[in-house]
Amino acid sequence: MELSSTEVVSPAISVELLLPPEDLVAALRHDVKEGLTSSPKWLPPKWFYDDRGSELFDTITRLPEYYPTRCERQILAQHASDIAGACPASTVVELGSGTSDKTTLLLDALAAGGSLRRFVPFDVSEATLRSSAMRLARRYPGLEVTAIVGDFERHLHAVATPVPGPRLVAFLGGTLGNLDVQQRAELLQRVAMDMRAGDGLLLGTDLVKDVDRVVAAYDDASGVTAQFNLNVLEVINRQLGADFDLGRFRHVAHWSREHEWMEMRLRSTRAQSVCIAALDLEVVFQEGEEVRTEISAKFRRRDIEAELAVAGLELGGWWTDHDDEFALSLWFRP
Repeated sequence: MELSSTEVVSPAISVELLLPPEDLVAALRHDVKEGLTSSPKWLPPKWFYDDRGSELFDTITRLPEYYPTRCERQILAQHASDIAGACPASTVVELGSGTSDKTTLLLDALAAGGSLRRFVPFDVSEATLRSSAMRLARRYPGLEVTAIVGDFERHLHAVATPVPGPRLVAFLGGTLGNLDVQQRAELLQRVAMDMRAGDGLLLGTDLVKDVDRVVAAYDDASGVTAQFNLNVLEVINRQLGADFDLGRFRHVAHWSREHEWMEMRLRSTRAQSVCIAALDLEVVFQEGEEVRTEISAKFRRRDIEAELAVAGLELGGWWTDHDDEFALSLWFRP
């Protein structure tokens, strides 16, 4: 049975901790052992997001090559009132919320319509959640902010408790694309099962486009994405007593034509072995061997509609940026 604790930070803010430090380290131990003893090797992308990783990703979203955040912001700036009109939610739940920066456009529209009462940001980084919760509470006097520190693949039950009024689950930034087909199906089905009449799912998805445009977004000229990718090794060094030499690994951004997704990888620049003390594990790397650290699927509208139909949801709205590079879609239970 998973334990949780709730801290009341102020009358408007509470923080529910579903990933206490010991649980977080146990999950990291499991994932690192499973991923680095597999062939080919892999690590899940959620371990990018310690405090430093969250800061780096926030920087990435502002880089000239990284179009998804700008495109999604453009859509929200133009259509947030349409979304709020279609789903006048009293509660907004944001999965993988990060700083919730662009989400304020949606919250503004709901607040202007008079429906917004509660915001539930859900993320793995406690420091990021606390900072954003304070900022949002100041921006929206009277708004109840319930921040949840957890892994939405494991702790989605925490947002399933019925609350008065319609609820809108926001899954923005193309994060759905970080999951493979089976993981997406399972997550979408769980979200759909917890939706009631009037509840909505607002989904951000990056669309298939020119390959060079996509690759540049994951391999920026200033090297911030490379730092972000390598940061996962820093996390393992710090948390599990590993001795990764980051100078012996190189960031790789690869487009998979077969799957229509981007892969971020770390390539060993020489034959080497790494000791992970907390696991009593030695990991051997061949020169040129790669560890896959992230996938980021790009979608076509017909495929999104098919996946959401399997989950039992119907399309209620579809919006794209001016260049049709990114989409926001709104889904309801029939």
